[in-house]
Amino acid sequence: MSKIGRNPGGADRRYLRRAELLREKIEQPEMYPFNLPAVKELESIDFHDRVTYIIGENGVGKSTLLEAIAVAWGFNAEGGTLNFNFATAETHSPLHRHLRLIRGTARPKDGFFFRAESYYNVATAIDELDQDSEPRTRIIDSYGGRSLHEQSHGEAFFATFMHRFGSNGLFILDEPEAALSPVRQLAMLTRIHELARSGGQFIISTHSPLLMAYPHCRLYNLTAGGIQECGLEETEHYIVTREFLNNREQMLERLLNDEEE
Repeated sequence: MSKIGRNPGGADRRYLRRAELLREKIEQPEMYPFNLPAVKELESIDFHDRVTYIIGENGVGKSTLLEAIAVAWGFNAEGGTLNFNFATAETHSPLHRHLRLIRGTARPKDGFFFRAESYYNVATAIDELDQDSEPRTRIIDSYGGRSLHEQSHGEAFFATFMHRFGSNGLFILDEPEAALSPVRQLAMLTRIHELARSGGQFIISTHSPLLMAYPHCRLYNLTAGGIQECGLEETEHYIVTREFLNNREQMLERLLNDEEE
């Protein structure tokens, strides 16, 4: 088991300082989700005061861990703000019941749990709630004023980041780059920096080396051997991307094994 991370230097402005796994309450550690690499070796994980990245290969459990942290904080399992109580399907794991969240002395004024796979459900819930609302109290106005269903996935994602996220908030994001072009990912990096400088704290699961490049962060890599803190240049995401861009023809030849006809 491992205790991951150290407290960042300087004044502690974190809303969420640490998540601890209550292993003594786990009755069947061999069962899902406790047998996932992200959980199996975990004792606790400390969060950066600006951005914490949780990365890893598909299936290691990063989304499950992120979901549990969000639900333990009070967010809806499918995403949204703390006020969202809808449930399309009860599919989230019981991991949140085995986490203890250590909160900071400061309290966030805003917050959002963003998960790419269920954001359609959030957009639908907003439209349904606004049907019975007065024009001056429409929820969609805080997302830019245009129905998220009337936009592409990328536009809807980006509208949320730009309009709904405010200062002094806790933002938990699961693969926010899923529908974003590289240019939009870089714009999102700027937005993260703006919000982090104005009191925001982010916990982000991602596959994007562009997003991982944010300098004021802590980066955790989830592997079959457990969780390790690392730098951007040590991640497989960065190494593979760099290798492909620098040696595209050679890598394609090996991958495709094509012979000229």
